[in-house]
Amino acid sequence: MNVAALDQLWVYLSGNPLLSLLVTLLAFMIAVRLNRALGGTPLLHPVTLSIAILIGFLLLVDMDYATYFEGAQFIHFLLGPATVALAIPLYDHRERVRRLLGPLLLACITGILTAVTSTVGLAMLLGIRQETLLSLAPRSVTSPIAMGIAEQIGGIPSLAAGLVLLTGSIGCALGPAIFRLLKITDPAVQGFTMGLSAHGFGTAHSFARLGAVAGAFSGLSMGLTGLLTAFLLPLITRLLGLS
Repeated sequence: MNVAALDQLWVYLSGNPLLSLLVTLLAFMIAVRLNRALGGTPLLHPVTLSIAILIGFLLLVDMDYATYFEGAQFIHFLLGPATVALAIPLYDHRERVRRLLGPLLLACITGILTAVTSTVGLAMLLGIRQETLLSLAPRSVTSPIAMGIAEQIGGIPSLAAGLVLLTGSIGCALGPAIFRLLKITDPAVQGFTMGLSAHGFGTAHSFARLGAVAGAFSGLSMGLTGLLTAFLLPLITRLLGLS
């Protein structure tokens, strides 16, 4: 096949929306294999590796994000149903959730306040500029919510999304060690903690490594944290004089 034919083939493929879908799936498959080859370390989570591979591909072929997203939006669409599906395992433990609803809400609010104030306080001490600081504040909620909150309070949505991914990776890496150190064995507590601190990454880790109960409570925590943060964070930033 000569160069002209290859050029024509590439023009055809680059104009086909299915190329983005195919590349996304291949990137994730490669990332999963790489993660397993590296011992399954959470610091190199398949999602993080996939993003790096996709960024490299887009730079290599000079494809803009809008063109890529046109083909990959089907996967984006599935994010909603996948999130809603987390309610299925949670339904199986609804009685326990009902009994623990008060402590769970208190723990969630405490976790949000701790995460936000510690992050913002440290960032202010380090002299980080306000726009970056406001992008750091919603780092412990899932990416779509964090991006919306960051935009609302004056942060940078794309930076917030990247910081969320980093937070999730670190949370998955440190969480199990902290559980062992503190001798926490209750899967509900483990899962709720992972969802609160590491959002979607923590929920996936809970289902895969800690069991269905931990996954159910992690999904609950992720949802509650996102919902409450959307209401509380703008108020906190105003109280701190940041917006």
